[in-house]
Amino acid sequence: MATIEECRSALDRLSENLAKAEGDMRSAAALDRSLSCRITDLDITFVGRLADGRIQDVVTVPGTPDERAQIRLTMAGDDLVALVEGRLHFAKAWGSGRVKLEAALRDLLRLRKLL
Repeated sequence: MATIEECRSALDRLSENLAKAEGDMRSAAALDRSLSCRITDLDITFVGRLADGRIQDVVTVPGTPDERAQIRLTMAGDDLVALVEGRLHFAKAWGSGRVKLEAALRDLLRLRKLL
């Protein structure tokens, strides 16, 4: 089972990858939205903001936050690490229910370029 530190490190790597993106991927990552990533097996949620092509101002909160983020991811810690490392394909994980993504339809359409 991935630790909180490993999950945080994976989110930092994801942010770095988004910042390096170009073309359509860069425009998809250029949203300005609140973001949460709930790690079910650790019962924590990373809350931050997707802005300027990066994940910013990330804090860790226990359980599920009271306020819903505009973009919400839910998964196990090992799945987050595997996704960022490229060992798990997002579409397969999402299709099998290992990863849950919730957002407004317009945001989902933009985010699909990242997937």
